[in-house]
Amino acid sequence: MIDDGTPVLDNHLHLDPDNNRGIDAVRDFARVGGTHLLVVNKPSWHLGVEADAGEDFRPVFDRTVEIVDAASAELEGRAWPVLGVHPGLISRLVDERGYSPERAREIMRGGIDVAAEYVADGRALALKSGRPHYEVDDAVREASNDVMRRAFERAADLECAVQLHAESSEEMSDVTEWAEAVGLAAHRVVKHYAGGRLEGPIPSVISRKDELEVAAERGEPFLMETDYIDDPDRPGAVLGPKTVPRRVAWLLENGYDDAVRNAHVETPARVYGIDTEATLEASRTG
Repeated sequence: MIDDGTPVLDNHLHLDPDNNRGIDAVRDFARVGGTHLLVVNKPSWHLGVEADAGEDFRPVFDRTVEIVDAASAELEGRAWPVLGVHPGLISRLVDERGYSPERAREIMRGGIDVAAEYVADGRALALKSGRPHYEVDDAVREASNDVMRRAFERAADLECAVQLHAESSEEMSDVTEWAEAVGLAAHRVVKHYAGGRLEGPIPSVISRKDELEVAAERGEPFLMETDYIDDPDRPGAVLGPKTVPRRVAWLLENGYDDAVRNAHVETPARVYGIDTEATLEASRTG
């Protein structure tokens, strides 16, 4: 069982504000002990936005902020938005809409700049960027890396974190070196959908028992996530919203108390500057 004083954070999931479970998924999470969420905006085209410029992403970010506010009202802790541009957009722009990789890069970097405005004024906690996790040609890959570097530059200015969507790997130290080169500390770079062992970025571990055991035994900073996508055509994908609280209970039952504190208190504080214990206590005493 989860102790009443234990914060439980899902570091990366999506909520559809219009077309699927939305707040019902948040209620499922809370019902089994979940207290905090980092909600990442869905890919822009999933919300009906075909971007031609950075400003076109603003409705996506606004709708995400709105549903995060609604999610916070359902939680004992709270939710925060993570805003940015899904790296898969570059393939949509180049392969489906006929843009050059260079023009696609500028559109996506413009979206990162707009997302940074939301972090700057306190409406969002962190940025999202990355590069395709599938094979692309050299021009598209380099353009994607340039978008990611822009996210690092903006995050360095804002002193915020960047969540990365990227290829599966256990070694991404080159990416954190790019971040550090522009003034962003390596611990502010988070690899979403990570395994339990990763060099470079902080791993946001997909909450499967085998990967969580690796992360727990390793003893390095890590986070936990479901990557729940709230897609009506793929119910439950990737993992359902109840998964993180259930995995926390499993970790506690198996003696991994230190790992739970690592993933849900210490690492969120280090990466994002958030205090999950204080926000939980404020909710319970307020």
